[in-house]
Amino acid sequence: MTNDLQSFDNKAYVGEESNKTDPNDNSVRKYTTKDEFVKDEEFNNNNSDVNKPGIRNVKDMSPAEIRQEKSSIMKNVIVISFAFLLLFTSFQSMSFLQSSINKIDGLGTWSNVAVYAALVASCMFLPSYVIKTFTVKWGLVMCMFCYTTYIATQFYPQFYTIIPGAIIVGIGAAPMWSAKCTYLTQVGNRYAELSGVAVEPIIVRFFGIFFLFFQSSSVWGHLISSAVLSTDRNVTETEGDEDFSKCGVNYCPAPPANQTNLIEGEEVNEDKFSVTKQQRYILAGVYLICSVLSAVIVALFVDPLSKYGENERSGSDGKKKDKLSGSQLLVATFKHMKKPYQLLVIPLTLWSGVEQGFLASDYTAGYVSCVLGVHNVGYVLICYGIFDALFSVSFGAIIKYTGRVPIFVLGALINLVVVIILFEWTPNSSQAYVFFILAAMWGIADAVWQTQINALYGVLFENDEEAAFSNYRLWESAGFIIAFILQNQICIFSKLWVVLVVLAFGMTGYLIIEANEWAKNKRRQLRESGGNDAENGILHTITSMLSCINTETRV
Repeated sequence: MTNDLQSFDNKAYVGEESNKTDPNDNSVRKYTTKDEFVKDEEFNNNNSDVNKPGIRNVKDMSPAEIRQEKSSIMKNVIVISFAFLLLFTSFQSMSFLQSSINKIDGLGTWSNVAVYAALVASCMFLPSYVIKTFTVKWGLVMCMFCYTTYIATQFYPQFYTIIPGAIIVGIGAAPMWSAKCTYLTQVGNRYAELSGVAVEPIIVRFFGIFFLFFQSSSVWGHLISSAVLSTDRNVTETEGDEDFSKCGVNYCPAPPANQTNLIEGEEVNEDKFSVTKQQRYILAGVYLICSVLSAVIVALFVDPLSKYGENERSGSDGKKKDKLSGSQLLVATFKHMKKPYQLLVIPLTLWSGVEQGFLASDYTAGYVSCVLGVHNVGYVLICYGIFDALFSVSFGAIIKYTGRVPIFVLGALINLVVVIILFEWTPNSSQAYVFFILAAMWGIADAVWQTQINALYGVLFENDEEAAFSNYRLWESAGFIIAFILQNQICIFSKLWVVLVVLAFGMTGYLIIEANEWAKNKRRQLRESGGNDAENGILHTITSMLSCINTETRV
């Protein structure tokens, strides 16, 4: 790449010609390289829909009214974020423990597979239908209650209880996440309109706030699990005599059929994966309360999105979206997959699921539980959650100065370093600090993927956010399924190679998108300065070669 790339701040650009011929049809807002924020005149030209019924024109509002509406928007963002904190304090922590506390016959891991398999099917049919039928707010409430069913099944973990509960979670998860992303993106657009600033930094900030709360849920959830699972546990460690040769990279999940996990009786095998009935009931009871409270909070304290233009949202063609039938919505979801940008971002979205699934199943079982015991899983994941939460909000501020590309590259490099260490390191209970360091590093990288991929979808597909975020959940869920199925089928050594391959493909697709946006911005700058992009031989040759997928780049 030339040194000119340093002047590119990696935001998404669209030149005037893109509105007519860009096959991605992403309707990305214009963002200049000279100014951090778009001028008021440009912004107003791009937002002629402020005169639509139900949305007040900013010009007709007093400063006090603007401040009040901005405060209301921020309140809603925080309330939704806190509700998700409660919900995933219960669900995420229980999900991370499945490969350890429900280890027999792979019950826990298969329950995770069921969650994300149902989520994939749900992504194809339900998100747009639920949002259109029940609205964003009440769709959120309904779907949150789906998680309560799954938590309740943990009181009696059997295939015929947990698997159906997991399927119900998957059915509700896709509409819930699509509704959440739709809400944050829509209020982000309105907030930027009220502030007279560019949309992308606001959306990134809102997603950063959300994931600060969301990722901190792992801290509280795992603190609860560690406290509960550490009670009444005999600590008679003989570290020097323990054999950890079957842990770490050599760990292969193949639990003996005659092992018991305290489904019946009071006695348990004194192995590092065992829990008692009392511990299980306390854990499930606390998590059940948290999941119920999350839905109640959204129902009582979140404003309907109609207040901020839910009924006036436009599609990528700038026209008001009409309610579609179920078959039309399904076609629209699949049609979105034809967009070149969506195709290119699929591997990165898969990676988001694979890396989370690897930590939740392989790292917790093959490294932490196998060496330190299941009661220490929570403490290690607390470290992961703290770093994930802190960097989730930090990256939202940093991106304004660095742009997206350095943030994405940083996340990929961190994951790469951790995977190399996992290949080479032989875990030992005397090196407990290493488990925490690796979890912290993985948390920093996960903060990149969770905040930036969400924000990337919101920016690239601003006016088609429902179909876009439905695709996001679809492909991220596919990544989870791959990770969880492989956890039951292959050893960690092979799994680490899978992780590396998916990461490589994900970053390749993402960098092609950024190269395309950079090239389009350069052409726009050349025209504005009176030049001709054809005069640049290298740029012209490469863009012509790649014109079939509209992903030009510059060497």
